[in-house]
Amino acid sequence: MQCPKNQRISLVDGTLSDKLPVKHCPDCQGNWISHTSYEEWILSQPPRLAEPKLIASSSVTDSNFVPSPNDNRAALCPECQHYLTRARVFYNRCFYIERCMHCGGIWCDKGEWEVLEKLGLHTNIEQLFSHEWQSRVREMEYAEKERQATEAKLGAKVASMVFELAEILENHPNGDFGVAYLMRRFNK
Repeated sequence: MQCPKNQRISLVDGTLSDKLPVKHCPDCQGNWISHTSYEEWILSQPPRLAEPKLIASSSVTDSNFVPSPNDNRAALCPECQHYLTRARVFYNRCFYIERCMHCGGIWCDKGEWEVLEKLGLHTNIEQLFSHEWQSRVREMEYAEKERQATEAKLGAKVASMVFELAEILENHPNGDFGVAYLMRRFNK
């Protein structure tokens, strides 16, 4: 079985957390998880459902994680030679998990499994490939870019006050009145 990212390298046996058998690339340090192995391993894990919003607000941070340079490289399934489909994971820096839609195997580049594990996504990988999840990830990315732009224009102190006021108004039963008031003030 060859590495999806470098067909010249043969994968070797390995394991991930809780004795999940994988095929490991000694060159790029990525891991191939067969559908069968993953499904058997999942049965031994406690069920958890992850929410993109919880992931974005998670206190889990790993400033050492840098997406692999191979993350943007197209890949073929080492089992059935179909192209792997990518799902974006939103975490400090975005990265992609890949899956074969034909045989169900999963490819994780170096360090990605560990991030999935910290975020509690390692037992919900199929969820990452859903349209709903990916739409919510795009919404979160847009919100983060908007937040950064607001901080750049207003400065961190004023932006912080704006974010706090926005949250207060959003949670207040008459918050729309406060927003209308502010809009009238700026239309003068």
